[in-house]
Amino acid sequence: MMRMREKRSITRGRRQTEEEEEEVVMATAEEEEEVAVEDVPEGEETEGGDETEAEAPRRPRGKGWMRSRVTWDLCWAWYKALPEAQQAQIARMGFGHLLSALRERWEEDCKAFIMPWGHMIPTLEDVAYLTGLPVQGEPVVGLERRDYHDDIAELLGPEFVAGRRRPIRSILLGSLSEAVGLRGRRRGPLETLDEFCAGVRGALDLGDRSEERSVRIFFSYLFGRLLFATQSSQMNCKFVLLLRDLAQAGRYAWGAAMLGHLFSLLPSSSQRSQSTGGFTPFLQIWGYTRFPMGRGTLVEGRQTMVPLMTRWEVAPDPRVTDRRAGDVRVALDHYPHEQVVWTPYAGEADASHPTVAAGRPLFDRHLLLLCLGTCEVLYLELVVRTLGWHQPAIEVPSLGREGHSRRRFFAEDRDWGADHGSTVAYWREGGEQVIQQRDLQDSSAYMEDYQARYVGRLRLDRRVMPESQAIRLLEGRLAEQEVELTRLRAEVRTLRAEQQRVRASHDAGASSSAQPARGDLAVRL
Repeated sequence: MMRMREKRSITRGRRQTEEEEEEVVMATAEEEEEVAVEDVPEGEETEGGDETEAEAPRRPRGKGWMRSRVTWDLCWAWYKALPEAQQAQIARMGFGHLLSALRERWEEDCKAFIMPWGHMIPTLEDVAYLTGLPVQGEPVVGLERRDYHDDIAELLGPEFVAGRRRPIRSILLGSLSEAVGLRGRRRGPLETLDEFCAGVRGALDLGDRSEERSVRIFFSYLFGRLLFATQSSQMNCKFVLLLRDLAQAGRYAWGAAMLGHLFSLLPSSSQRSQSTGGFTPFLQIWGYTRFPMGRGTLVEGRQTMVPLMTRWEVAPDPRVTDRRAGDVRVALDHYPHEQVVWTPYAGEADASHPTVAAGRPLFDRHLLLLCLGTCEVLYLELVVRTLGWHQPAIEVPSLGREGHSRRRFFAEDRDWGADHGSTVAYWREGGEQVIQQRDLQDSSAYMEDYQARYVGRLRLDRRVMPESQAIRLLEGRLAEQEVELTRLRAEVRTLRAEQQRVRASHDAGASSSAQPARGDLAVRL
């Protein structure tokens, strides 16, 4: 049996400066946006710390439930409440409970989820289709400072550093929303998204700030709360420097940076805590598209919206999500392999997805994903079934490319553009082409090797389960099928309406130039 390389364990310290300890107390007492503020600032970063220091244990919370630190209702409502000029600026920049079972299956050596049916990895194609973030462009590298006091005062405003001791390395997310009158804004359980947006629009107060500062404050909140979220109520100031030149910020490969950041956090959150960092809504909906277990709700009438994440309800169907993590783990162990979806975007047209069309040349390339001090490997060789190919057997150690993540504060300023020089060049050259093995008839050789390699983790010999657990598994599958049936019925209604529209246009003798552009539904019809 082929052996995996010894997994490198990097544990990080938890030492905090006096200032950071003060801010934790402030967060606990004042941070109204958090359901519970139990994390220390910048959970995965330490100040000038040694990467080999032991990490303090986290307090367990809940009973087998998984929580994301992400609040995207407020991000969306804030964006919609901004003046049109600022929305246009943001658009030009390129932004427009399954998790628990997923994260513990992450294998650091090959940057992949270890599933019963083989390796699975979110790819740049998934990022482009699901989020609409640009995956091509300049790598997200730049300066990382020891002290951001002067930068924050210049780029965001002096009020964010007033009364704080230097060095300043992070900002409470609550202070960003408070600065524009949105502190404590939370969508009520019976409040529709439109109603919530209207309330945010009425509360938003940009004051006399310049357009550039208002956009930077919004993006700082978006980065800290969504794209580059951590297990913390604070945002690392290193991301603010990327917003100095807003025109240049629109040329970054934000989608690739987001994916690299997510990869870097999965090992540290895989076993120890019930909250997780990174852009977890992306990871959750990626799971929905690949194996419809724990599937959320596709909203009727949104079947043609892009990016694809907009087609899903923010709060998934409770019939599926109200399940314990242990039940979801068992359901994954017993999920039918033939029902795994390897190419979920087969019916989508590139014309409807601008970031997909622009990023497609990278979808069959081996790449290194850069996000400042983070450099993570995208092992596309392990998941070529996502390209519609058969998967060849592959020795993981032979992949032989190394990434690294340096998530800590530094005693001196760092220029990651210079430090990552060869990696930046590798990215700009488009990485390496992954070669298709055309003589394969199936992926059976790969699966034999895979099952032998991961026999302990896959628990392939577990065939008997307690009756109560078997009942919950069947109930869970029934709930999933009910949700899927609801989704399919809604899609059929939309398709029929589109078909009637096309027939009406044809009967009226409308010319092709007068008809709306062919969308995804028209292509599928």
